[in-house]
Amino acid sequence: MLGVGALAQSPVPDAPQAAAAPMTVEQIQSLIDRGRNDEAMKNLSALASRSPEPAGVERLRGVVLYAQNRFTEAESAFAAAMAADPKDLEATQLRGLALFRMGKPAIAIPYLEKANQWTAHTKVDPSYVLALCYLDARRYDDARHAFAAQYGFAGDSAAAYLVTARMLLRREYVPIAQQFASKALELNPGLPLAHQLLGEIALSQEHLDEAMQELEKEKATNPLDPAVYDRLGDAYLRAGKYTQATQALQQAVLLEPNATGPYILLGKALLKQQDAVAAATYLERAVQMDPSNYMTHSLLGQAYRALGKQEEASREQHEAQRIQAANEPKLDTAH
Repeated sequence: MLGVGALAQSPVPDAPQAAAAPMTVEQIQSLIDRGRNDEAMKNLSALASRSPEPAGVERLRGVVLYAQNRFTEAESAFAAAMAADPKDLEATQLRGLALFRMGKPAIAIPYLEKANQWTAHTKVDPSYVLALCYLDARRYDDARHAFAAQYGFAGDSAAAYLVTARMLLRREYVPIAQQFASKALELNPGLPLAHQLLGEIALSQEHLDEAMQELEKEKATNPLDPAVYDRLGDAYLRAGKYTQATQALQQAVLLEPNATGPYILLGKALLKQQDAVAAATYLERAVQMDPSNYMTHSLLGQAYRALGKQEEASREQHEAQRIQAANEPKLDTAH
């Protein structure tokens, strides 16, 4: 027979605890906005198990997967969101972005065209991505109109041709970039930066005489743009016209003292003129501004060596080699 003490010690069953209510779609969106993607995905999985699945779950799954660079899975999630709600413009837009990141610009175009507008969660200008898709699909005039829409230009204006030429050059579509820049000048002969862009295109092809001519024209009409003098100095330097290069680059430095490019080119031009003292001065300044540029350290090492500063020269060459080796792509041998 059990005593009173034994009865007092008998375990009492715990009262059942109420299960935590699942998060709403809006609460999960708040997690995503704060960068808490793993927590968001866990809660999305809980919502996805409900029947019927709440609206917006697949779109938010796609958002998390896109942020994790899992573009194929993200595209599938956005496709599911569109199947559930064909009017979901955000899912449509993000599906186009995912396809673009997957290297499928032609497939992305219809989705980006359909949702070519800003939404509450747009992170990248849809007109810009649409224009890039048009470029990669070789639909250059459509790209021009998309870039024009992004910047608020008339689609057939000189400005539209010029901004498209800039983007074409950036993606190394050089011949068509030259055509578009020339068309911009045809439409507006006084358009700022048009001659500069043509000069850069010529420079990229090592057409140095043409580059210098175009950049001199730009300097005459746009005399306060430091980039003109920087490019002009580069062209003169490549052509072996070191005095003209030095003059142009010093003008670039005066107009924009915080850009490293002219300092580096000045160092190179002055080394060509056997002026190691001045070269070292400019290159030391460039190293202070950007210590991670291996070319600057390499040129500074040459200047120090010319000045008989062997220890400093070795230090700079070693630093140049270290930076260059760190930036080289590594072969992944892991299995």
